[in-house]
Amino acid sequence: MTSLVLLQTLEDRLTGLYEALEKKAVEFDPIVKMGRTQMQDAVPIRLGQEFHAYATAVARGLERIRNSKQELYIVNLGGTAIGTGLNADQTYFHSIVSTLSRLTGMAFKQAGDLIDSTQNIDCFAAVSGALKACAISLSKIANDLRLMSSGPRTGFGEINLPAKQNGSSIMPGKVNPVIPEVVTQVAYKIVGNDMTISMAAEAGQLELNDFEPVVFESLFQSITILTNAVYTFTVNCVSGITANEEHCRWLLESSVGTVTALCPHIGYARAAKLAKEALKTKTPIQQLILDQQILTKEELGKIFNTYDMTQPGISGKELLTVEL
Repeated sequence: MTSLVLLQTLEDRLTGLYEALEKKAVEFDPIVKMGRTQMQDAVPIRLGQEFHAYATAVARGLERIRNSKQELYIVNLGGTAIGTGLNADQTYFHSIVSTLSRLTGMAFKQAGDLIDSTQNIDCFAAVSGALKACAISLSKIANDLRLMSSGPRTGFGEINLPAKQNGSSIMPGKVNPVIPEVVTQVAYKIVGNDMTISMAAEAGQLELNDFEPVVFESLFQSITILTNAVYTFTVNCVSGITANEEHCRWLLESSVGTVTALCPHIGYARAAKLAKEALKTKTPIQQLILDQQILTKEELGKIFNTYDMTQPGISGKELLTVEL
């Protein structure tokens, strides 16, 4: 029952984080930036799309937690020592779970197989697994925010995180991303707790698992620290994030990643050659194309519409003479 109460608070906090991320997704939707794969320039993406993806991951984690939580409503009351119900009065056996539900306001159900539910506590492992999956996703989001806010002059510098404390006693002006770092450290702890719960659930013998104390301690801690981390992440970080739109545009225009949009028009090999030349000569892709009279300025404008590049389809498709 304690787990169910704690999980409800966690669900509320995750809902708040989801809403905060969606709000930022709308706010940042017009801002186009360079997407990255394997830490290298990829193709354009809208900053709002990134934040919407973060919100989607949070929603998925929330749904997993809600689904796994349903297993906690199934109880083995009435089974007595090993699930056979020995010495349980028939009235008690048939009414104890409904009485518990009435007193707590929670829809508990008596297990269909009381021997199984006395032997096995994998329901707690399922909940812990959902918590771990959610924590891992949140840590990934936190790490992304650290990268995008890195610098502020020599890193990505695409966004600004709210400054919460001086970052160094020796480096004046340094401000560290302490809130995302909190989220990641909490994730590490939850992963460790999940391993403890997994091994304890496996360690039961025959008709009883006597390792429940460490399971409950670990599970309660995981729920509590994740709840607190989500709250501070929402209030002290996500809600106050701002974007450096001009810097995002500069990075986008400086990158050769946009050359991908040329592939349907001039072919992969020629586009790759242009990208290498641009990197070698430090000349913008568009300038090279104009200098070599590959395309006109008007054609370039249609193809290099970076907002169009963030949506399904071929940028500048109307210029193609052959339907793809």
